[in-house]
Amino acid sequence: MFDQPVLLDLDVAVRFKPVSGEVDRAAGIAVRLANRDNYYVVRANALEDNVRLYKVVKGDRHQFAGADVKVPSGVWQELRLVVRRNRFEVLFEGRSLFSAVDTTFSTPGRVALWTKADSVTSFDDLRIGSL
Repeated sequence: MFDQPVLLDLDVAVRFKPVSGEVDRAAGIAVRLANRDNYYVVRANALEDNVRLYKVVKGDRHQFAGADVKVPSGVWQELRLVVRRNRFEVLFEGRSLFSAVDTTFSTPGRVALWTKADSVTSFDDLRIGSL
């Protein structure tokens, strides 16, 4: 988790490479992070070939949008999330995958990179912008 910036509306992108993992092979971006149990996260999973958008409320993860898309292992790719008020747009490799609306977290929060289970993932070129 990054101490700064603390943002409500943002545009964040990162290049990632899923390296290995038997249970999961995921890369993600967490936003509006209040603490380890309350935040939004978009994640790409190379084992499941999908990108999903979740809210984590009191430690429980709930999917509210997603798309099936090839997420190759061992290849650099870009995941991007643009958040304006209660609207979320998810982009993968420069193209819009889906958008969704959620009002669970309406205050500014921190940004973090995210992985899950036994994922080994490389990250590079993180860009965080305020909108």
